[in-house]
This record gives sequence, structure tokens and C-alpha cells, in this order.
Amino acid sequence: MMSYFVLKAALSGLLIAAISEIARRSPGVAALVASLPLISILGMIWLWRDTGDSARIATHAEATFWYVLPSLPMFLIMPWMIRSGLGFWLSLAVGCAVTFGLYMLLVWLAPRFNLPI
Repeated sequence: MMSYFVLKAALSGLLIAAISEIARRSPGVAALVASLPLISILGMIWLWRDTGDSARIATHAEATFWYVLPSLPMFLIMPWMIRSGLGFWLSLAVGCAVTFGLYMLLVWLAPRFNLPI
């Protein structure tokens, strides 16, 4: 059981490390790779392997869609702030804070609109 966890962590970590290495050479290509839902796909593969539960996979995939939406503004806020001279760390902090706030808004709104999160 522990070796399975280590395998999952290693494969997921290798994906992140590969993206950061690609970004050193080509930020655009790395952005393309990072934008692919590879982590979500790995998560669904692990969940399927662990449970074999189709309904759980479907719910997970649909909920992932709704949780991705609040994270998208960060990818516009950060470059705008950095290009405005506000620095990486401040831009990252504001981007994360906005994302967190939007997540909280989603969690509040989801039951009102019967969103499956």
C-alpha cells in the first residue's frame, strides 16, 4: 500500500518537475503542457484504480470543471501585476488570494445552483 502511494507521488511529482524544466527552455510550451489536465487525469486514473466506481469518477470530473473556473483569473491577474512592476511574490500572493476568494464564492454559490462540487 505504501509503495503504491510512493509510485503515485513520484509520477505526479515528475510531471511537475518536467513542466518546470520545459519552462526554462520554452515558457509557452510549458504553459501548454501545464494547461493540459494531466494532474486531473492522473487523479482520475488513481481513483479508478482504487475504487472502480464510475459514478465517483463522473462526479469528480464534473466537480473539477467547476473548481477550475475560479482559478482562471489568477492567470490574468499575475502577468498584469508583474508587467506593472509589482513583483512576483506580491503578484503570486494577490493571485492566490483572489483564487481563494473565488473558491469560497463558488462553495457558497454551488448549493444555490445545484452545482455538483
